[in-house]
Amino acid sequence: MEETMQTFDIRKFMKLFPGVYDAQLGNDFFIADIRHLTSMDALRYPCRFDGYVAIFCLQGDLDLDINLHTFHLQENSLLVCIPGHIVRVARLGEGAEPHFIVVAMSQEFMSGIHIDFNRLFNEGITLLDNPGVTLDGEELKICRNYLSLAIEVLGLDFPMRKEALSSLISSCFYVLGSVISRKLSEARKSSPKAPSMRARMVFEQFIHLVTEHHSSQRNMAFYAERLCLTPKYLSKLVKQVSGRSAPDWIDSFVILEAKNMLKYSDATIKEIVFHLHFPNQSVFYKFFKAHTGMTPSEYRNS
Repeated sequence: MEETMQTFDIRKFMKLFPGVYDAQLGNDFFIADIRHLTSMDALRYPCRFDGYVAIFCLQGDLDLDINLHTFHLQENSLLVCIPGHIVRVARLGEGAEPHFIVVAMSQEFMSGIHIDFNRLFNEGITLLDNPGVTLDGEELKICRNYLSLAIEVLGLDFPMRKEALSSLISSCFYVLGSVISRKLSEARKSSPKAPSMRARMVFEQFIHLVTEHHSSQRNMAFYAERLCLTPKYLSKLVKQVSGRSAPDWIDSFVILEAKNMLKYSDATIKEIVFHLHFPNQSVFYKFFKAHTGMTPSEYRNS
């Protein structure tokens, strides 16, 4: 059976951008300089990436779907995706000639960087609420300088190249983490009813688990147990942060997976039912129609 929701490592990810300038470090690190919208066509279909991706928009714009939410990436902005996120280009911009820098890093590479990465992201970059931020002139200049230096380091041929690049990226994350932390802190001050950091962290962990297990686990008890919470309390925190119930999030991921398989694969309904762990086709039909207003067959043929 063909898997629709493909998972890409960096080597596969590089193949999505043929003909663009790139600098790479094996299967650990990759930089692409994208100046044509057609280079983004491969991401029009949903996919997962098993590493970290940063997209710098220097000119133009596009809409990017991350885990069912659409984010607008505009000039002078930065957007970061973490492992396991479902990503899709929802709309390619019009008007100005596009210029995007895409930086992809493997989990192995990031684990070798000597920073408290989880703390930096939890306190500085709330990637589910706000994965993108607009940079001012000085901040953009700093990012450009780091990118230029990273490309130069990647172009060198010496034994400690990976270690040098790791130190450079570590420094870059501390700078960007501070910048984005300040911007998000300012945004939270203007929204006094914003959820607590504890609630936001639980929500992020919940979405991460749903991203990984939604095809086989739709029971709230499973996720609550993984997070050492009661289902009722988990539901309360998820609702508080997102405005949507926890079961709604789970169902949305299942529906997204089902839609992708129906539209972009040759899998039979029976195979989709098996992949998504429904007890039988009848239950799957009722579930799908209740959420979409169509039967799976009607959706596939629409």
